[in-house]
Amino acid sequence: MNEDIRVPNVRVVDSEGEMLGEMETAKALELAEEGGMDLVMVGDNADPPVCRIMDYSKVRYEKKKKSAGPKQHRTQLKQIRLRAKIGEHDVKVKVDSARKFLERRDKVKINVMFRGRENAHHDLGRELLNNVIEMLSDVSTVEQFPRMESGRMMSATLTPLAK
Repeated sequence: MNEDIRVPNVRVVDSEGEMLGEMETAKALELAEEGGMDLVMVGDNADPPVCRIMDYSKVRYEKKKKSAGPKQHRTQLKQIRLRAKIGEHDVKVKVDSARKFLERRDKVKINVMFRGRENAHHDLGRELLNNVIEMLSDVSTVEQFPRMESGRMMSATLTPLAK
């Protein structure tokens, strides 16, 4: 590239792809510098070697951008915590945030916590979890059905629907 080209004569192609013909390397360098571009050797096996006038930094940038590929989403496990005796509107707010997580392709673990006398009514917690699962059935599938964990907590795990 530019001054690294050590051959006396080169065949030059301009930035639009038109052949300018065979010329001295120094003259080709002058033409490239006039246009604010670089002289890049693209065919060193030919006699004389083929050089192209181009903006090399732009080519490098586009190649790097192309090789980066699409950004991938890394799935996280988000948790929603509920209580056995929760209000209807509060459940809807929690379901909306769970829906947002699922639409972002994250898994959601829904926990129902029991305290004191609530421990005697695990059926209320299971019913609440089943209602939440039903509300989110359009955007998720059940990975783990409601079950008791660690004595005072019942949980279920939802995964987003496959696209």
